[in-house]
Amino acid sequence: MIHAPCLPGPSATIGLARLARRVENRADLATLIETLGARLAADPEDMGALLDTSMLLQLKGKRGDGLELQAQALSRQHLFETVHGGGTGLRVLALSAPGDFTANTPIDFLLEGSNMRVITAYADPVGTSPLIVPDHDVALLAIGESPANAAMLNALIGPCAAWPRPIVNGQPERIAGLQRDAVAQTFAGEAAILAPETRRMTREQVEASDLPYPVTIRPTGTQAGAGLALLCAREDLTAYLEDYGDPAFYVADFIDYAGADGLFRKQRIVFIDRVPYISHLAVSEDWIVHYMSAGMAENALRRQEEAAFMASFDTGFARRHAAAFALLCDRIGLDYFGIDCGETRDGRLLLFEVDVAMIVHALEDGPHYAYKKAPMARLFAAFAGLLERRMAG
Repeated sequence: MIHAPCLPGPSATIGLARLARRVENRADLATLIETLGARLAADPEDMGALLDTSMLLQLKGKRGDGLELQAQALSRQHLFETVHGGGTGLRVLALSAPGDFTANTPIDFLLEGSNMRVITAYADPVGTSPLIVPDHDVALLAIGESPANAAMLNALIGPCAAWPRPIVNGQPERIAGLQRDAVAQTFAGEAAILAPETRRMTREQVEASDLPYPVTIRPTGTQAGAGLALLCAREDLTAYLEDYGDPAFYVADFIDYAGADGLFRKQRIVFIDRVPYISHLAVSEDWIVHYMSAGMAENALRRQEEAAFMASFDTGFARRHAAAFALLCDRIGLDYFGIDCGETRDGRLLLFEVDVAMIVHALEDGPHYAYKKAPMARLFAAFAGLLERRMAG
């Protein structure tokens, strides 16, 4: 890492949070696209406009096209700046990885409503080029665990240990250790936490193994349920491998965590300086629970359940699982991380995933989601407070 206070300024960006809010609210995107195009026409070196366009394409479901534009922008510039509010607060440097929205801690969402300036510095994917960064007040290692990010995290171990400014999550080796199989092994045999046994297997190993059905399977390095499936018999595995040609997979024991009503519930919780904050509760008929596909927007009863859950989180779920949460914070050892979890029928915390890059946002701001405003504002204030405390020493 090279610290260069006199670097040319980073390229200005609108930022993910503002772009996502415009997409969520079905704003006039044609005008925005024209504006970004006009910026590039006036200045072909305006890589901030190109990066914003790449984000907009991804938000519209064109992931491949968006990542292609991102690569073009990063080939010319690796520093970008998003100003929140009046920009009078801290200058936060986010050490980030190329990739989609699951690659890094969603700092732009977390600081929405603040007055901080976020300078995003994209690291070299293979970890061989020095990272040149401008002056800043506090840094965040935002890179999430994935096979694509392994080299970057390894290359940042030494620089983070000697970082010239306060740094949050400045332990790349701990982030790199959040592989699904490693997390499952970390909590194996714990009374308070059930982390289903997870095995990382090559394609050849999967084909040759007599798996303990039922199991779940997914390609390594995927997020948001991509390629995730439940296998109940050998025939299911054969069909799955015909659809997915990946070289390696995670195979995990399946735990039936349906409630007495037959519905599945998944919570997303983030830990900030060891304190848990609820991000959402999703309720679904499907064991693969995702908020966007669970029918929460269409089902008033499920929103009522989420509202009650969020309102009582500190005195209910968090208190009930206080021992599990303390163990998580002890073993993970990071300033900020998130979990996706459920609850088993016997009351244990069912741990699905641990990551620093889980999407956390407050985009659902219509009247049906008024109950989310207070808990999400509390979460965001806690994250800003973490940065401020770290800056203050």
